[in-house]
Order: sequence, then C-alpha cells, then structure tokens
Amino acid sequence: MTENVSAAGVSADGTVIAFTAWGEGEPLIIIDGATAYPAINPTNEEVGRLLSEEFRTYAYDRRGRGESTDTAPYAVEREIEDLAALIEVAGAPATVFGWSSGAVLALDAAAAGLPITRLALFEPPFVVDDSRPPLPADYVERLDAAVADGRPGDAAELFMTAAVGLPAEAVGGIRQSEFWPIMEAVAPTIAYDGRIMGTTMSGAQLPRDRWAAVTVPTLVMHGTGTYPFIITAAQALAELLPTATLRAVEGEQHSAPAGVLAAALRDFAHAHAH
Repeated sequence: MTENVSAAGVSADGTVIAFTAWGEGEPLIIIDGATAYPAINPTNEEVGRLLSEEFRTYAYDRRGRGESTDTAPYAVEREIEDLAALIEVAGAPATVFGWSSGAVLALDAAAAGLPITRLALFEPPFVVDDSRPPLPADYVERLDAAVADGRPGDAAELFMTAAVGLPAEAVGGIRQSEFWPIMEAVAPTIAYDGRIMGTTMSGAQLPRDRWAAVTVPTLVMHGTGTYPFIITAAQALAELLPTATLRAVEGEQHSAPAGVLAAALRDFAHAHAH
C-alpha cells in the first residue's frame, strides 16, 4: 500500500500531532522549519512519493500548525516528545530529515537519545560569521509580546525581516497577499523555532557541547544557489560533528527540488544501511 494515509499521534502532554504517510519500508520522518507545514510545503509529499518503494515517509504538522493542536507552556522538550510520539507510531528506529530550523530540532532530538538511525539536515540556518546581521538578542521576547498583544502579523513580519532577511518593503507587499492569513495563523509558533535556534544565529561559533551526544551518520546538505551564510553554517556543522558528511545539492535560496533531495536521501541511506 503506497497511497497516503492521514492520521494522528498523541504527544506526552496530550498534544495531537497530525501526520500523513506515504510508501512502504523503513520509517523516514520529515520535520519542517519555521512557519512551514505539509499543506503549504508540497515538497514533503513529493519526496515521500519518490521514495515510496524504500521508505515509509511521514510528514507532520508541528504543534500549533495545520491540523495539530498545541498545549501551553511551550518548551523545546515538548517538540522532542512530539517527534518521539511519531517515531513510536512509525516504528523505531527512524531516519529523520529536517528542513532549516527543523534540522536543528532533529539534532536536539538525536542528542536527547531518541531512536534515530540517521540524520539528514537541509540548511540549518545558523549564523556563524558576519556575512549577514545576527538575530536580535530580544527576538523571542519580541515575538512573544506581539502574539500576546494580539498582533500575530507583527510577529510574522519580525520573522521575515530579522530571521529570513527580507527588506521591510517586501514584507509590506506580502502582508497584502492571500498568503498572509496562513502566516498569521502559525505566527504563535515562530517563537518556538526562535527558542530552538537559541544563540546559534548570533554570529558566534556553534556550541561545541550541544550536539556532542549525536553519534549517528549525519548528512548536512545545502543548496548550490543558497545564501553564503548558509553554506558557511553547513560547513561549520559538518566540521563539528564527527559522523557528518557535507553535500551540496542543486537548489536555490534555501530550497531544493524534491527529486534532488530524494536522490540524496536514497544515496545516504544506502551508504549507511543497517
């Protein structure tokens, strides 16, 4: 059976985590980055379908997005528990693929000891040099304040300018688009990814101890046409992790085609078969 199946798991704190699965084979779980979820990131499904003869691929709505629920108070540990619940549904152990800040969550989950056999990470958005402005030190506090004040659009705008690096005038146009209500709906979760990133977008070197417990094979990918700071970040992470392999894949600006990603994941899995 390779048709998609939509269902839900329940995290340790009772949060319902909605997911869709494709294919047959060993479990592969995809973690989206900030603001993204499968309904607005069709690449996850395309990757799942391309790998359907080798993997059962799970794409899920991170808490507070899409069909998943949310439970206060937030802590990064809750999202690690969400992933643990999904791995339990999928059947441990699993390969985990994380996009952007979702890659950092994947690293944290592996360091926490979840049953993960391989990590595949696409463009963790670390800022480890001065090639772009660092994230403001009060970024998470400003996001929390905007959401608490009933200004989700301002939280989304802060994300787009301070984290993504878009000029304010570009965001002004986006605020008038049909896409904006989607951004406002997930705006309360933007601070979650801010907490996951922590100080890793400050321009300083990556923390040497945060992922010291990660010993599984790790594929660190970046697109060939991405931002220079992202390539530096991928190189820094690959140097930090003893089990990491660095791979440049065809892609532009923090994205890559599903076919390229699927091929990279397949090659990586075959190289580290268990």
